Amino acid sequence: MTDKKIVLLGSTGSLGTQSLEVIKQAGNIKVTALAARESIDLLERQIREFTPEIAAVFNEHAALELKHRLAESGIKHTEILAGESGLLAAAAHDCDLAINCLVGAAGLLPTMTAINAGRDVALANKESLVAAGALVMDAAKKNGVNIIPVDGEHSAIFQCLQGNEGNTIEKIHLTASGGPFRGWTSTQLEAVTPVQALAHPVWNMGSRITIDCATMMNKGFEAIEAVWLFDVPLSKVNVLVHPQGIIHSMVEFLDGCIMAQLSAPDMRLPVQYAIDYPLRRAGLVKKADFSQIRELNFEPPNTDTFPCLRLAYDAHKMGGAAAAVLNAADEEAVQLFLSGAIKFTDIPRIIESTLSAYNVQDADSVDVVLEADRWARRHVLQSFRK
Repeated sequence: MTDKKIVLLGSTGSLGTQSLEVIKQAGNIKVTALAARESIDLLERQIREFTPEIAAVFNEHAALELKHRLAESGIKHTEILAGESGLLAAAAHDCDLAINCLVGAAGLLPTMTAINAGRDVALANKESLVAAGALVMDAAKKNGVNIIPVDGEHSAIFQCLQGNEGNTIEKIHLTASGGPFRGWTSTQLEAVTPVQALAHPVWNMGSRITIDCATMMNKGFEAIEAVWLFDVPLSKVNVLVHPQGIIHSMVEFLDGCIMAQLSAPDMRLPVQYAIDYPLRRAGLVKKADFSQIRELNFEPPNTDTFPCLRLAYDAHKMGGAAAAVLNAADEEAVQLFLSGAIKFTDIPRIIESTLSAYNVQDADSVDVVLEADRWARRHVLQSFRK
């Protein structure tokens, strides 16, 4: 069998390393390109193991250091590229599937580049759809490209929809674990530390996504993503808190039938499904033992205590590039919290203030979206950085 060719963007992050575990276990996949921001120690080990044709490092100084290291080691099979141009070259590189595991708005241009190069995209970079969902989906349609979701919840929805083409979706039920602070009061949240917020009860993820789960902004982003991925209005996207993390999302159809995707919580499963779609194979994921699962609970989210979810819905309703502002303000606020500059409860306050100050512009080009992103970051740092 001919090897499937994969490009992996964000290879040194949590999901990127899990993706490489899946790729290694499959045995018939050729990694043609890797890309990372600056973690060259891990990237060097990945280059040695997976022998990509090119590897891109966004940080140009780190790229130069890696290039010197490989030259001294006599490794010539991988060309090292640097900066944004290198990242975009990796995104467009020869492959059957580009997996975008980049975190943040920096993933948008690589997503668009891969699509415009005619590559199918396994998309874990939620910011691409949050900030520019209409542009991404229109480009995919124009180029005849498949967008296969890698987020656990959207992969679950995607799987539930297989074989249901043409059936009317009544409701999409996005499940959320509730994060580490489920049941806490607003007063309790005032004293939350970064260490506490990074201790997710179910998933092992990067720091930004973990904080977004703690504030429930991540679920707001996922609601916006669902609108674009599955062509439904936001009014048909419902969030349910499901602490066990076994049901990854559900689709309710017009006749009242609800289909759900269940499995042990392991991000390697949606990665594997995206790589092998539409086929399934044995993999690394431990099977769920339902004889040991005593209950599956659900409850509505508390948007008074966790207003970020409400703010995401508000931003989508504002239209234009407001969701890009939402994402950028959140990204900057999370970094301020992690650095100790603001309190946990300041995150939604900063986001709401930034959205209120934004003069909505039509998101009719990537340039407009990126300018909204830059404006929001300037606004947050100028207004709230001590």
